[in-house]
Amino acid sequence: MIAKLKTFPALPETAAQAGMSHVLVLLPAMQDIPADCPGRTSLMATLARRRLDADELSDAPVSANSAEGGLRVWLRLDPTKSTFDNLSLLREGMAILLDEEPATVNVLICAPTATSGWMADLATYVGLANGTPLPNRKQEDAPRALESLNIWGSDHASEHARSLADGNLLARSLTALPPNELTPSAYRARIAELANQHGWEMEVFDLPKLREMGAGAFASVAQGSEANDAAIVRLSLIPPNAKARVALVGKGICFDTGGHNLKSADSMIGMHEDMAGSAAVLGILLAASQQTQPLRIDAWLALASNDISPRASRQGDIVTALNGTTIEIVHTDAEGRMVLADTLALAGRSKPDLIIDFGTLTYTMINALGCRYSGIFASSDELGALAVRAGSASGERVCTFPMDADYEDALDSKVADICQCSLDDDAPDHIHAARFLKRFVGELPWLHMDLSAASCEDGLGAIATDQTGFGVAWGISFLTAWAKLESTDQ
Repeated sequence: MIAKLKTFPALPETAAQAGMSHVLVLLPAMQDIPADCPGRTSLMATLARRRLDADELSDAPVSANSAEGGLRVWLRLDPTKSTFDNLSLLREGMAILLDEEPATVNVLICAPTATSGWMADLATYVGLANGTPLPNRKQEDAPRALESLNIWGSDHASEHARSLADGNLLARSLTALPPNELTPSAYRARIAELANQHGWEMEVFDLPKLREMGAGAFASVAQGSEANDAAIVRLSLIPPNAKARVALVGKGICFDTGGHNLKSADSMIGMHEDMAGSAAVLGILLAASQQTQPLRIDAWLALASNDISPRASRQGDIVTALNGTTIEIVHTDAEGRMVLADTLALAGRSKPDLIIDFGTLTYTMINALGCRYSGIFASSDELGALAVRAGSASGERVCTFPMDADYEDALDSKVADICQCSLDDDAPDHIHAARFLKRFVGELPWLHMDLSAASCEDGLGAIATDQTGFGVAWGISFLTAWAKLESTDQ
């Protein structure tokens, strides 16, 4: 459960008088510490002791204990810096307080009204997203959740930031679950609960139905599982004022052994997180449900496990996808693009105005970017540019990659329409995957996000856990900007 949020337009007379034990003080970027800065005397003494200048509060927070035994943290947010930098600084400052597992954190914004609104939004997002521990089965010293977050000094309603925190927390909580708890069938049950709770339409294409429809690419991955519980699930958010239709497609491989091309032990650890793309899509849908997006959003979740068994696909198998494309299976550990292929083809049948897919797809994208950015492929330069701007605005940074037609030469097959991938060790597999997926989108406007930043040790941007929930904040930022452009064009 996410913490309760309260806002107060004015600052308290003193933090001590208000009974505040854990306080984060946000200051604007200026040369001098304001005279009304809460705890100014203690802050100045701490800066002097550590031989720090006041402007260094824009680079790292400073903390001190109050005379009453409370913990105080001060930092400066700078509108000339990137959203990512400001969120990272807030995460660092908030972590100092949250490490003590307080029931309440009070954020005091000592800034002019014109500045306090965006500060309140960022602090709300960071505080609420990080205040709830992720699922953990370690019984000793189980962390306690933040119960309430109070924002002082701003009358700005931060419901947008709260919705982002809700969506991000959902994505990370699902991704953190162990694979024996989040099987495809268990995942479907959780999705059904969410659909019932939020009024989403839900349709399930189970494995027998998909085989009947001709979804051979998806079935080639799912057939190795003893449970036989794989499915494509569609969830739809349909507001009454919808002006356009968007399809969000998420890779939901609940565990990835690699199939017959079995992963090594060190590569297989953490493969319960191979469903992070589907979790990001669910997080975006949840956040959008709490906002007023003028969009119909269809979320398509490709849920399966890539297991090893006598029935699992083999190298050299040829399967036929939902759109009739024949595919030569070259490597059974390139399963994500296979489940996405049929899911994209299915999503495209309703002719949405835009398709966006999310997946932890390739190691080569991690090799290219590390885990601090995710990679984007776009069907047009305009969409790619909008995606990058959304990354800058949200603090979830993305980088565009090429996917020119000649890259597909490496996917030529002698026995089928296309190879699933290349076995060349030096191949740009992230680009090949994008070219492969484009076959199943056709000419529809499309973005593909390869989630190299789905997991980042010690956190990333606003988020302090290894699981980042990357894609949720970016997705809402992108859809908001895209919807405005669509409305202008109409």
